[in-house]
Amino acid sequence: MIQTLTKQTYKAQQIANYVLSLKPEQVSQDVIHEVKRRVLDSLACAMGAYDSKVSKILLKACSKIKGKYTAPLFGKGKNVFYEEAAFVNGALVRYLDFNDTYLSLEPAHPSDNIAPLIACAQAYEKSGLDLILAIAIAYEIQCQLCDGASLRAKGIDHVTYGAFSTSAGAGILMDLDEEQLENALNIAGVCNIATRQTRVGEMSMWKACAFANAARQGLFATRLAKEGMTGPSPIFEGTRGFEILVSGPINLILPNPGTPPKKILETYIKPYPVEYHAQSAVKAAIELYKEGLKLEQIQDMTVFTHGASYQIIGSEPEKWRPTSKETADHSLPYCTAIALRDGNVTDESFHKKNYRDSSLLRFLKKIKVVEDARYTADYPRSFGNRLEINLLGGKKVVKEVLHPLGHPKNPMKDEDIFNKWRTLASPHIDTEQVEKQIERVMRLEQLQDLSDLLPLIS
Repeated sequence: MIQTLTKQTYKAQQIANYVLSLKPEQVSQDVIHEVKRRVLDSLACAMGAYDSKVSKILLKACSKIKGKYTAPLFGKGKNVFYEEAAFVNGALVRYLDFNDTYLSLEPAHPSDNIAPLIACAQAYEKSGLDLILAIAIAYEIQCQLCDGASLRAKGIDHVTYGAFSTSAGAGILMDLDEEQLENALNIAGVCNIATRQTRVGEMSMWKACAFANAARQGLFATRLAKEGMTGPSPIFEGTRGFEILVSGPINLILPNPGTPPKKILETYIKPYPVEYHAQSAVKAAIELYKEGLKLEQIQDMTVFTHGASYQIIGSEPEKWRPTSKETADHSLPYCTAIALRDGNVTDESFHKKNYRDSSLLRFLKKIKVVEDARYTADYPRSFGNRLEINLLGGKKVVKEVLHPLGHPKNPMKDEDIFNKWRTLASPHIDTEQVEKQIERVMRLEQLQDLSDLLPLIS
């Protein structure tokens, strides 16, 4: 009797097969529109970070590396090797903690893929529609991995999935075949494991750079594979592979080959530059400010939140005494307190004069954060936060928000995103340039030349 042996299809093969089954003309109009919104939102975030200390460090450190395939540094128009541009521009997008979010078993900022893929598309002279497909694919792969297994539970940072997602998107832009893309994924996965120390305790500037570094490494892996480099297989299922040592079993459920990517439609744009789990608490605090509540009226306050929020931004003692911008924007008590004090949260909310303000630090001692089992049970369908405030006069005030602006159940309009861009860009470029940039991005699918896609800052 003749036995027929069936070869196992590994996850890297599945991803490569799915990615390369897609063509730009298959992308739906709603996904095209959403990609354009996210590109503009990402440029707004990068523009807002342009004057930061991190920006100055990166632009100085990465401005001298040249190569055949180049892309411009954000705001500069100066071309460097595209993997360096990917790192710098990606870190600027991430710095303010203002770019979009996806929350599942693993949280992520999938628009972290955008700047690296723009750099790759510019270097390889791809069209706007090619870029749109690459971005939509990167969202799909990263979000599906986040649905499949938690990295945070193992002490691994979410950016580890980013090496895979950026490599998948770059595979389209660099014209890899299926075997090459599988090898790119294998290389990207074996040597780019980031620990979650980036996001615990007192946080550092590296928080802005962690995904940008993973993305740069994903592009490097893709470039190696394009030239014929092979990578260790199977990267996920191997006896010393990703699932055994890093993630645990990944329940990866990809769309059928040829099915257009659409996970981007399930992600959330931020109205405030704070860690996403704090968005609804900030909104609740702003509503109370508008109703006339003042900090000096408050005896104490409890923020009831969901489990992920408590663990990530509401449990460590550093969150009650932040000594860096990065810690402050990842502190549920701080973000809630300054929203109550000022009636808004902006980049200036995280300047040292605010997060080290003695009166605000005294107020933080009045705040408790408590996990509410109902919110945890409904996560990630909703991201509830409830403020329960005891006033000095004996009255109690309660304010709850379940779906902050930007959530798919409470989406931001195009004009909201245009205004976010205008607010963050207007200190750097004139009004005519601001409006031209909106027009340029919103016809991205029509562009054949992406060399001038990024704004210039004089």
